[in-house]
Amino acid sequence: MFAITLITFIGVTLSVPIFTSVIARDIDRSVSPIEEYFLGGRALTWPLIAGSLLLTDLSIEQLIGLNGAAFRERNLIGVAWEASAALALIMTALFFLPRYLESGVKTTPASLERRFDPMTRQLVSGIFLLAHITVLLPVILYTGASVLQGVFELQYPLWWIIVSLGLLGSWYAVFGGLKSVVVSDTLYAIGLFAVGLSIPLLALSTLGEGSIRVGLSTLIFESATPLTVLPPNPLTVLPPDSLTVLSSDLLSPLARVNSGGGVSAVPWDMLLTGVIFVQIFYWSTNQVIVQRALGARSLAEGQKGVLFASLMKLIGPVMFCLPGVIALRMLGELSVLLDPQALSEALIAHEGSSAPLVREAILLGQNILDSGASRLSLETALQLRPLDLSYHEQVYSAVVRRVLPEWSQGLFAAVLVGAIVSSFNSALNSASTLFCLDFYKEHLWRRGSMSADAQERQLVTAGRIFGALLACIAMTLAPSLAQMESALTYLQTMAGLYSAPIVSVFVIGMLNHRAPAGAAKLALLIGSLSYSALMLTPIDNVHWLHVYMICVVITGGVLLLGARLYPKSDDEIELSSARPIPTIDLTPWPHARTASMSICFVIIMLYIGLEVL
Repeated sequence: MFAITLITFIGVTLSVPIFTSVIARDIDRSVSPIEEYFLGGRALTWPLIAGSLLLTDLSIEQLIGLNGAAFRERNLIGVAWEASAALALIMTALFFLPRYLESGVKTTPASLERRFDPMTRQLVSGIFLLAHITVLLPVILYTGASVLQGVFELQYPLWWIIVSLGLLGSWYAVFGGLKSVVVSDTLYAIGLFAVGLSIPLLALSTLGEGSIRVGLSTLIFESATPLTVLPPNPLTVLPPDSLTVLSSDLLSPLARVNSGGGVSAVPWDMLLTGVIFVQIFYWSTNQVIVQRALGARSLAEGQKGVLFASLMKLIGPVMFCLPGVIALRMLGELSVLLDPQALSEALIAHEGSSAPLVREAILLGQNILDSGASRLSLETALQLRPLDLSYHEQVYSAVVRRVLPEWSQGLFAAVLVGAIVSSFNSALNSASTLFCLDFYKEHLWRRGSMSADAQERQLVTAGRIFGALLACIAMTLAPSLAQMESALTYLQTMAGLYSAPIVSVFVIGMLNHRAPAGAAKLALLIGSLSYSALMLTPIDNVHWLHVYMICVVITGGVLLLGARLYPKSDDEIELSSARPIPTIDLTPWPHARTASMSICFVIIMLYIGLEVL
């Protein structure tokens, strides 16, 4: 069976580059080397845009993390992230993308130069680049390699897996450019959606003893297994509310308490405030994401691609959340790996405790160590939670091992690798684009010793060299993240330093043309300092999403105050509003608004339907 798995994995992994080369060759080529390499020749159609958007975002950290959160909180809290992402994509299609394409920009920070000044553009580009180098690229490789090692219980060293992923991902980005990236993304997206959606269906079939219908009925109408060791508020019975997305307890406005007694991952009152601004930054201003839409052959194609991705985000919870809540009904059938060293350290740390639940957990833990067990049932693992040991991050892997046929594991591994590679090559291509078009291009222009065509070829060469260099740096830094308690926490915390002020600068800059360039730069500084201060001196019961929202408001206030005290003149506004001759058709898609309203209606009905169940 291992041979079949290996052959399937190698076959899929090798076939994707072949099909990518064939498909990319048939896409129209641009006479401009810059547009061909960095923007896919401005010839991308809506299926390629949608597929690349989805897979660039979709990662195995999401599969593991959101299913773990669904299991821990015992509800579909991940729906909040997917629904708010769908709303942000609608804003991208209707508000941001038309303005980007009308301006003729090739990077999102370039729009800030037209709105403010070149220094603001380079400042934001520099922030993006620094974030790519020190945060995004190493974290993608580390978390991806770690999850692969855990899901498939690989015995290879972590650095070996990291280097393999880095080399595979950089091949698409460095040699093929954006066109190869989006084609491979789309191929992997098809496979990942097919395999990813099969996991919850197989889990429902297992729950229903061979019947998906019976399994779904069990999930909706029957209570999950009683849990008695869920501190800080032990529950003797778990109500059948695991398909809900909002808490009925609205008495805690700052940090909604979930059904397990802990702080919710997404407080109910932040769904349309802090969460939506996080999503606007990611889906509407982030070069990694928006670059796909900037390569659209027309505004209509770009809008169709973005809105189709928005609709598909609503299918995400089936993959990202449903396996986690199904696991609540299969505790005895699922197994997790035991870390003996972590268990030994937890026993020592809690040795003097007199709490009954802790004493029982200590006794159980000691018996487990004495038995030499390497695996535990999930039900047994939960009894160790009083020792501050959590196994929710292994829940998705446990479900996969239980329900996925062995013959299909090679395909599953291939599409998971594809998800990691997609995120990595997209970030790599984005970083090369920012460096070349927002920094190196100006250097070549100042030299003035090359023709325009030679400059473009030189920029593409520089992009390839810079991308290869970044890939090497990321592969070098990624293994060091193993020393950190949580790479994802690191990513999340660091991202807020720059994303909160940047999203305000983009939004206010597009809405208020009076804000001066000085206010934009001051806002970026004050926003980052505010976020740092609030994170370093946390306030009790104030969620990080509230901190994010506070910083967005502070940054926006600085910009609006600058517009009031030192407004730009009418001549300056007229100059910044000038539009170049369009190179693509800027006619909007006639059905964009109708499609957007339909998606909003589906989101509302999804929330209502899940709350009623």
